[in-house]
Amino acid sequence: MKTKLYIAALFIFAITISSCGSDDKKTVADNSPAVAVEVSTVSEGNSSPFLSASGKIEAVNSANISTRMMGYVVKIYVQVGDKVNKGQQLISINNADISAKLAQVNAGITEATAAFNNAEKDYNRYTALFKENSASQKELDDITANYNMAKARLEGAKQMKNEVNAQFSYSNIRAPFNGVVTNKFIKVGDMANPGMPLVEVESPGNFQVLAMVPESEILEIKSGSEVEVLIKTLDETFKGTVAEVSTSAKNTGGQYMVKVMLDESNSKLLSGMYATVQFPTAKKANTNRVLIPLEAIVQNGQLSGVYTVSESNTALLRWLRLGRTYGDSVEVLSGLSAEEQYIISAEAKLFNGARISVQ
Repeated sequence: MKTKLYIAALFIFAITISSCGSDDKKTVADNSPAVAVEVSTVSEGNSSPFLSASGKIEAVNSANISTRMMGYVVKIYVQVGDKVNKGQQLISINNADISAKLAQVNAGITEATAAFNNAEKDYNRYTALFKENSASQKELDDITANYNMAKARLEGAKQMKNEVNAQFSYSNIRAPFNGVVTNKFIKVGDMANPGMPLVEVESPGNFQVLAMVPESEILEIKSGSEVEVLIKTLDETFKGTVAEVSTSAKNTGGQYMVKVMLDESNSKLLSGMYATVQFPTAKKANTNRVLIPLEAIVQNGQLSGVYTVSESNTALLRWLRLGRTYGDSVEVLSGLSAEEQYIISAEAKLFNGARISVQ
């Protein structure tokens, strides 16, 4: 009898605890604030009948300046953003070894010059004597050979000095053209190595767009055709002309590079801005294509997903398989269907099961 009463008491206690826990959870869920979100509906197909490709703006004249010699950076004369003129010194690299070699070369030139002057005097003297039949042909030939050798040694010493002076140009880095310093890759005291970029200079004013076009569309693009370029950051559209169309995608993952020269503009274009190029050619038919904005994508390591709206009005993370990028949109290959709603922005951090309020 006592055993039955003990079991019954435990059963009632367990039910009581379970009920309390359930009530607590329910209270927490009900009292949690709803996150205000903005949603959009998936639509199939393409909004524009023309081919578009994404790319980046860069200056037409842009150079990463490096050196052919090794040495410590002694001084940097410019800062990022400084305007520079062609030939202006940008960086000095320690050149003590080259200075020593130049001193040796100058000494060699002095010696070769003295030997040449002496040989030239002998040559002129024996030439006059030979004309007066006072010197033999053998004597004139010997003096002539000595004169030519002295002349060659002097020329060799001068060319060696030109070589040393050329090495000096690689220790005093100068601007290749008028422009602006856009980046520095080294600081005073660092070791400069051959081929290592030290400073980047670009000439503002003339810009181009490097766009990547899929192989299915590249044959439709022709050099010289006029295009429209949308810069989302500036919310402006610019005119441009196709300057180059690459014929190889060996090193670009199946995408072909197209270079578009932008017309001159007073807008504040900057290198690195993203651009969308619209070519005057119709897209090939591609049904059931699902595009969503890049800003709606959630990254978790190598995984990409998007928050959708569940039937209970909560956020539900959906993992996706993505395709190519078209400007500020990306193609969804699987994981999202047409007419589904997804969240494009939220006023607070979202998580699976978070209560949401659609604005």
